Amino acid sequence: MAKNCHNDYKMKFSVDEEFPDLSQHNNHMAKVLTKDIYSKLRGKSTPSGFTIDDVIQTGVDNPGHPFIMTVGCVAGDEESYEVFKELLDPIISDRHGGYKPTDKHKTDLNFKNLKGGDDLDPNYVLSSRVRTGRSIKGFTLPPHNSRGERRAIEKLSIEALARLDGEFKGKYYPLEGMTNEEQEQLIADHFLFDKPVSPLLTCAGMARDWPDGRGIWHNENKTFLV
Repeated sequence: MAKNCHNDYKMKFSVDEEFPDLSQHNNHMAKVLTKDIYSKLRGKSTPSGFTIDDVIQTGVDNPGHPFIMTVGCVAGDEESYEVFKELLDPIISDRHGGYKPTDKHKTDLNFKNLKGGDDLDPNYVLSSRVRTGRSIKGFTLPPHNSRGERRAIEKLSIEALARLDGEFKGKYYPLEGMTNEEQEQLIADHFLFDKPVSPLLTCAGMARDWPDGRGIWHNENKTFLV
């Protein structure tokens, strides 16, 4: 395990002194986390230094709503799912209808197998979007990545997208250095996104260093966005 000096410092306090007060919380993390689990995991960290307190912080800071069950935790990297599996496995199962650690996602990248959509009434539906997200192996996740790592991901993405041609050929617009004209056009196209304001995201570290390392890319026909 990686050395996390801040985590080592916390270890001088007992489990009772460090365990968060979750008595008023309604999220999956609070439902699963016990002092026993916290005690087993508090001294561990992933190779990049992510700790159990990093995992649960957004759920501690955001108790949730009596009628809305939020997740209440994040992963900082790929290894989080293994190092903190005693907490994350039951949360994933609870949130995703019994999804087990042994289950596998079914992948089908053949777009011809997509069904539906041709029966939508054009009087009510003018357009639709399909959104997906992917992580890049070898990089930590947004709650944990550093400035340099985020910039490296941006650079890698720009280089990959620049290789697209035909109907996918496009341009990257960094949030930093964007002209007023570009900004106005992206707003008019309903493409431009703002700094996250949801406490679920900000408490998870998702808005750090904004807008550094952020931007938007779209093809010339404005039908494909990254």
